[in-house]
Amino acid sequence: MIAPRPLHPRRFRVADAQMRRLRRRLRPPERPRFRGLSFNRIVPNLLTMLGLCAGLTAMRFALDARFGAAAVAIAFAACIDGVDGRLARLLKATSRFGAEFDSLADFLCFGVAPAFVLYLWSLKAAHGYGFMPCLLFAVCMALRLARFNASLETTASTHPAYTYNFFTGVPAPAGAGLALFPLFVGLEARSLGLSGLRALASHPLLCAIVLCGVSFLLVSTLPVWSFKNFKVPAELVLPLLLGTGLYAALLVADPWAALAAGGLIYLAMLPFSVRSFRRLRRAAEADRRFDDDHSIEDPGAPP
Repeated sequence: MIAPRPLHPRRFRVADAQMRRLRRRLRPPERPRFRGLSFNRIVPNLLTMLGLCAGLTAMRFALDARFGAAAVAIAFAACIDGVDGRLARLLKATSRFGAEFDSLADFLCFGVAPAFVLYLWSLKAAHGYGFMPCLLFAVCMALRLARFNASLETTASTHPAYTYNFFTGVPAPAGAGLALFPLFVGLEARSLGLSGLRALASHPLLCAIVLCGVSFLLVSTLPVWSFKNFKVPAELVLPLLLGTGLYAALLVADPWAALAAGGLIYLAMLPFSVRSFRRLRRAAEADRRFDDDHSIEDPGAPP
């Protein structure tokens, strides 16, 4: 049997080079790799940017005396503020930058823009005295947001578990909505042709009282439902769904009346929120006393 003739080294190198070129041609092109954050981590910050732009746009509408459009822009910013934080936690995209950016946007959208709109709509007629409630509202909003950011630094073990479902004081979007209550009433009165109600709603004294009252609610220690882990009893699920549907229909048919009614409903819920907080606190204190009493060792028990 004749042995096969060995391949010449040069021919072997040429054949190997041809195979490598053929593999490179048949290989799919590699996707370019970029360094940076994934798009999922940027989406919450993009939403916060949209909310900030909505607050700035509301101020621009107020300068043009388009107060209805300004109120809609602030309401849109409030809707975005209710989504961006939850979306960041869902996408696991929470960051220190996002928290600080969200607080700065909240201060402008819910601390500066509502006071600015009300000043141009009503309080401007009182000159310097009309600016004082606006200044108080903006300062209290800044203090409320600073307190909220400081509470994020503390660990969860320093607070009882039941406090997770409550805010300390009225949150920023709700405070902006309550502050704009006279504007909502005035716009509804204008659409209905009620000149007397419109004059009352746009009176500087009424707007000043509302701004000062909401300012104190912002910096108060009032426990307010956060609805983060709010449980609805089974027998109330259907009425809640029906009520939400009716409110959505009212919001489409008559938005100013719906927004004004929403402010009254929110104020009516505050006493129930305080009662719920106190009931949970009493239950937690009773459980702690029960655990302390049963943690004492029995003197007759063996070591």
